[in-house]
Amino acid sequence: MEQGTALASLAQLFGSPGLLGVMALAVPIGLLVGALPGVGGKTAIALTIPFVFGMEPLPGAVFLVAMHAVVHTGDAIPSILFGIPGGGPAAATVLDGYPLARQGQAGRALGASLGASAVGGVIGALALAAFLPVLRPLALAFGPAEIFLLALLGISFIAVLSGESPVKGLAVGCLGLLLSFVGMDPQQGAPRFAFGQLFLWDGVNVATAMLGMFAVPEMIALGARGGAVSGVSSDAAHYSSKQLWQGMLDVWRHRWLTLRTSLIGVVIGLIPGLGGDVASWLCYGHAVQSSKHPERFGHGAIEGVIAPETANNSKEGGALVPTLFFAVPGSSGMVLLLGAFTVLGISPGPGLLLEGGTLVWTLVFALAFSNLLAVGVFLAVTPWISALSFVRGGLVIPVVFLLTLVGSVAVTGLWHSLLVLAVLGVLGWALSRCGWPRAPFAIGLVLGQIAEVALHQSLTIWGPAFLLRPMVLALLALSAAGFAAAALRRRRHPVRHA
Repeated sequence: MEQGTALASLAQLFGSPGLLGVMALAVPIGLLVGALPGVGGKTAIALTIPFVFGMEPLPGAVFLVAMHAVVHTGDAIPSILFGIPGGGPAAATVLDGYPLARQGQAGRALGASLGASAVGGVIGALALAAFLPVLRPLALAFGPAEIFLLALLGISFIAVLSGESPVKGLAVGCLGLLLSFVGMDPQQGAPRFAFGQLFLWDGVNVATAMLGMFAVPEMIALGARGGAVSGVSSDAAHYSSKQLWQGMLDVWRHRWLTLRTSLIGVVIGLIPGLGGDVASWLCYGHAVQSSKHPERFGHGAIEGVIAPETANNSKEGGALVPTLFFAVPGSSGMVLLLGAFTVLGISPGPGLLLEGGTLVWTLVFALAFSNLLAVGVFLAVTPWISALSFVRGGLVIPVVFLLTLVGSVAVTGLWHSLLVLAVLGVLGWALSRCGWPRAPFAIGLVLGQIAEVALHQSLTIWGPAFLLRPMVLALLALSAAGFAAAALRRRRHPVRHA
């Protein structure tokens, strides 16, 4: 694509009141949908397809991309304030965002998530634009073998996130792996671990599992503890604009982490089938692994908010590459986006590179600008939103439980998901009370099925020789380095027994 095409697309986007109006409508909708637990970008696109049907291709595509780009920005609101994740990506933000809210720093955590989301989204768009010739062959270079090793790399972070309890972390991670195998066997097409229950044939839904493992236990703990989410008074917290800007400055203070996780998110988004869950957990693990004080994570480390939020938004730029140019969805949300593009009369595929240059560049600029527009909307409401962490728990808990129940049923369409929610809620509460880490559960659940399918495909195509592929060897070395770093850190800082 030539520079002239990019400049023409930029002029078209900012010179058209209609396109700017479409983006101004899409961004608040995306933020609102993201703030509803269990809904997410896939549901948002599904609900808006009937409304974009009949629109011109360019305005319709800009609306969908802009809305989908900021969903994860809105998802930070319930994740930080109440510990309610809408899925795997948001669960990573909960680990440190919710403890910050309990310390009276909800505004700071929201400011950091806002700044990280904006920077990640813009870097994702710029990376898509600048490295398009490099990213396309890189996407083709990632086959099932590389995807399996990338999932294995993510699973290796269980050792990193287990802190002083590697055995406990490994046990919880294995539990998540076991639950990822519930459902239809992808090779033989037969149900497994379903215990004769039809609703388990589709497996354990990730959004429901995250709500059960993280949201329900926190509300039970809040009810038992009494008071508000925040453990300090609202007068002592200064949760208004000052704290919000402090959080945004934290993104600058940790600018190299922000840059690294943005680029990791782009690469993860580029690989079809991985998506935001993998991006956020890999980047959270990277933040822990690269920190000089990893013991702070899980107790309110601001880097634990910045890393997953940056990755959540930057991966959208990478995910557009296989979606637009190969008609291969780069994430689960891109599956519906691909269908919506078809409804608009846009035909994703290699031909789009030759015939749709203006459309592609317009979407790149829309992706970047929508993240900046989200900053303005978020800044206007965050001081009031952060005050919710000081509302009495007796008022918050019923609303949160209602949203959790509705979100769980809405994402699956089955009332049976409430049973899964209840069982995992009790399990999550028990793990929390006993001091066992819950993050490894999410990693095992999210990456288990991806790893299984990729492993079977690799063995079918190459046999055991797939382990000798160059990129596989590099990823194996990274996984080994992750285990070695965790072991070395524990050796330098041994567990202190009371």
